[in-house]
Amino acid sequence: MRLDKILANQGFGSRKDVKKYIKKGKVQIDGKTIKDSSFHVDPKESEIVVNGQVLDYRDYIYIMMNKPKGVISATEDHVETCVTDLLDKFYRPFSLFPVGRLDKDTVGLLLLTNDGELAHRLLSPQKHVEKTYEAHIEGYVTDQDVEAFKQGVELDDGYVTKPADLIIAEAGDISYVRVVITEGKFHQIKRMFASLGHKVVELERLQMGSLVLDDQLERGDYRELTEEEIQQLQAH
Repeated sequence: MRLDKILANQGFGSRKDVKKYIKKGKVQIDGKTIKDSSFHVDPKESEIVVNGQVLDYRDYIYIMMNKPKGVISATEDHVETCVTDLLDKFYRPFSLFPVGRLDKDTVGLLLLTNDGELAHRLLSPQKHVEKTYEAHIEGYVTDQDVEAFKQGVELDDGYVTKPADLIIAEAGDISYVRVVITEGKFHQIKRMFASLGHKVVELERLQMGSLVLDDQLERGDYRELTEEEIQQLQAH
C-alpha cells in the first residue's frame, strides 16, 4: 500500500497534506527515512514512525456511541446533525458509518464502524441478532400485548413482524417495558405499539447482539470498543 494512502487513512491529513509531511523527512519505515510518498509498504509488517510516534495501524475502527436525541443515524446531511458529526475529526478519514439506524428521537446504543462485513452480519435477517430496548409507553400495557408481540404484530403496511419479547416492568398511565426484537424495520417498535393502540413516549436501545451500552457513557459520548467486545461481535 502507498505510504501517503496509509497515513491519510490513519488520520494524518489529506493525501496532499501527507505528501508534504513525508517530503520533509518526518516519516521513517523500519528505521529509514522515506521521502517518497508513493513508497509501498505493508503497515502490518513494517514499523512506521511518524514524527517520532510509532503508527498503530488499524484496518477497522469500532465505536460505541450513546446516541442523544435530535441527531440522525446518517453520515451526511445538509440540514440535520448526523451521528458522525459528534466524532472527533481524527476519525473522519476512516469513513465510519452507523450499523443500522436509531430514529432521531431514539437514544442509546449505536455502533459505528468501517467494517462492512461485520455490519452486514449484524443486520442480516438470517442472523437473528437480538436488539434490546427500554421504552416508556403511553397507557397500560397488558398481557395481551405481550402475547401479541410473541406471535408477531401486523404493522400498518400489512407486514407481520417476527416474534418479539415484551416484558412489562411497570404498567400504568405510563408503562415501562423492555422489548427484544431480531429485525429492524423502519420505526418498528413504534409501529408495533401503534398497531396495538399505544404510543411510544421514550425509546432507548441498550444492547445489540453481545454489545451492551456502557452505562458510563453520557448521551452523545462515545468510546472505541475493547478487543473483547470486538471479538464477541465478530463471533456473530
